[in-house]
Amino acid sequence: MQQPPSANMVNLTYLIYGLHLFSAISGVLTSAFVVTAFLTGWPSILAVILNYVQRDAVRGTYLDSHFGWQIRTFWFALLWLLVGAALVVTIIGIPLAWVLVVLVGLWVLYRMLRGLARLMDGQPMPVE
Repeated sequence: MQQPPSANMVNLTYLIYGLHLFSAISGVLTSAFVVTAFLTGWPSILAVILNYVQRDAVRGTYLDSHFGWQIRTFWFALLWLLVGAALVVTIIGIPLAWVLVVLVGLWVLYRMLRGLARLMDGQPMPVE
């Protein structure tokens, strides 16, 4: 059975989602892509650092699944951004890279909003 998380850790998890979303949404509102703003914005970088630093504090609680969800989202988004960058180098892959970056940006927004909704319901994230 999982132990209940402390209120401070729940608040921290909300803050981390907020930092990730702030970076991602700034990509929608500016000329940057969502995924590049998500990966290079200081709020998102700070959020993933907080995920790693505080991960032991959420072990054994449903928040551990949220931390894993956030960390995986960050690193998989980075992986797909690198794939997109490799496609740009081929010149002919530029349109595909653009589509890939947009899709990854939408995926990031989906994952952050889904995670936030489940956190609001006090539910863990599914194991993927």
